[in-house]
Amino acid sequence: MLEPALESAIRARIAAIPIVDTMQMAIEELSQGRCRMRVPRKKSYDGVYESFHGGLLMTSADSAACFAILTITGAEEKLTTTDMSIRFLAPCLSDLIVEAKCIKVGRTLCPVAIDLFDEHGKLVAVASVNYIRLA
Repeated sequence: MLEPALESAIRARIAAIPIVDTMQMAIEELSQGRCRMRVPRKKSYDGVYESFHGGLLMTSADSAACFAILTITGAEEKLTTTDMSIRFLAPCLSDLIVEAKCIKVGRTLCPVAIDLFDEHGKLVAVASVNYIRLA
């Protein structure tokens, strides 16, 4: 459980990110080093195989990773992605559930593990994202 002031500050920062609004990302839970969010599936998000586009799955994983880090560093931390990878396991034919967990928040680097599920709990992808602290 986060302090209410910290959670409020993080949620305010998240709300100001344009892609969050564009994809209608909804934060379901923020806790120490963790973020769980839902992203609705829209036909306009489909790729060539009529499932949630893989690039948007990666965008969702990247975003959730950042939000998880902010629960430890604070809402004002300056961060950017250094690298990321994703392994697609199954098509996502429903809303997407993204669960990010910080592996470590170091002085400089912050690796995060992310699991992506369909709304029925089926694991559709796993990702890893590494952030660098810029301050």
